Amino acid sequence: MEPLGENAIRASFVNCSKGEARRISIPRGLADLPWEDLDFLGWRDPGAPDRGYIVAERAGELVGITLRVPQGGPRSFTKTTMCSLCMTGHPGSGVSLLAARRVGESGREGNTVGAYICADLACPLYVRGKKVPLMSMRYKESLSVEERLARMTANLDEFLDKVFRAA
Repeated sequence: MEPLGENAIRASFVNCSKGEARRISIPRGLADLPWEDLDFLGWRDPGAPDRGYIVAERAGELVGITLRVPQGGPRSFTKTTMCSLCMTGHPGSGVSLLAARRVGESGREGNTVGAYICADLACPLYVRGKKVPLMSMRYKESLSVEERLARMTANLDEFLDKVFRAA
């Protein structure tokens, strides 16, 4: 992924208002992020742990989505769970159910789509082996890193398709 600036990140959000996008806590140290290892930028808001964000390139455009932990939903697990994007297994609360408001009228009516995703949104780093889940829960796969990255990107595209699709 090419390095992004704060203005580009804020302008990319599609499932929130411009005012909400201006209030998003952008990660500190953007210039220091390992951009060459990121297929998308994902982060959780340290001031609001129930919020997360993903910014990815989609059809040549930068697309950002806001995510939330659903109210009343499970916040942690007692067993190993798997991220639906990168297929990394995590013990305990390493995977969270995150919901994205749909784009457009459907989202304004309160419709969301959810997925179980790495709680820290660091999927590209897990796939590349740059970050290891607590207790090293990566399952042995016969796919190459490139094939796993392609699968992760396809899974993210599928999730984004659901965000853009009317309910």
